[in-house]
Amino acid sequence: MAIRRQLVGDIGGTNARFALLDESGAPSGPVTYRCDSEDGLVSAIRRFIGECGADVALDAAAIAVATPIIGDHVKLTNSSWSFSIREVQEDLDLDTLEVVNDFTALALSVPHLSMSETVQVGPGTAKPDQAIAVIGPGTGLGVSGMVRCGSTWVALRGEGGHVTLGGTTAREKEVHARLAMLWPHVSAERFLSGPGLVNIANALRNIDGLDPVSYTPADVSRLGIAEEDPVCVETLQHFCRLLGDCAGNLVLTLGAEGGCFIGGGIVPQLGKVFAESDFRAAFESKGRMRYYLEQIPTSVIHAKYPALTGAAHLLA
Repeated sequence: MAIRRQLVGDIGGTNARFALLDESGAPSGPVTYRCDSEDGLVSAIRRFIGECGADVALDAAAIAVATPIIGDHVKLTNSSWSFSIREVQEDLDLDTLEVVNDFTALALSVPHLSMSETVQVGPGTAKPDQAIAVIGPGTGLGVSGMVRCGSTWVALRGEGGHVTLGGTTAREKEVHARLAMLWPHVSAERFLSGPGLVNIANALRNIDGLDPVSYTPADVSRLGIAEEDPVCVETLQHFCRLLGDCAGNLVLTLGAEGGCFIGGGIVPQLGKVFAESDFRAAFESKGRMRYYLEQIPTSVIHAKYPALTGAAHLLA
């Protein structure tokens, strides 16, 4: 007889990650597939279960996806994957299926992260039981938050990555003007994401009259960190400063005196570049509210699979 297990998943624009929960309710042995190597969610889960062994069957699952959840039909923002929640539950014969935004799941993980899984950047001390802000650039820009409701933490659902983001310096305004030629709405995600790194670099080359270069997001990060390409170095500076600006906006909006946590796949890889950037200066630079933001800590999440941990707590 097959053993009934619970599954958690984290589906982004590039990768799909899955894990079974162990006896303690924690994700065990996560596996990652490229989204473009699978036909969709059901196919990927069946592949994962098949690789786990013939004695495994599912009775419940919680899936975090990089898109808003509005009704039964789910279409990922930065991927071709789409599915019906009801049909997935039926196809996989699940008693329970929870589907949430990936940054809602990431936010749910924050109260359960160990001290070794976060690194604070800049000053500030979190106030207990106060709202927490969560933001992170990856394939897109995820935004969420946590608020205390009695004895329980509740994650906020939202699409803050698509708010309008301008520039504060003359150079940033020039970059914004170049992006506005491409899109009628220049959202925060157009800057603060993997594709956003390329957008900024291309705009800077255009402004300075340089020949186009076919950068990838990984190229921009690598060349910027190694200081091998002046445009990529400047791109990372803009990226970090704009992220600080956006994170400060989020903290003010939520009243997040419990701190701001930065996740996603990009910032943890920037290391010293991020720590020494103008991120924190831009975060605090809110005029009369500087005194407020100076007291709030900002930390980078270094946990490898935090959204899976959040999804596990959603099932619990």
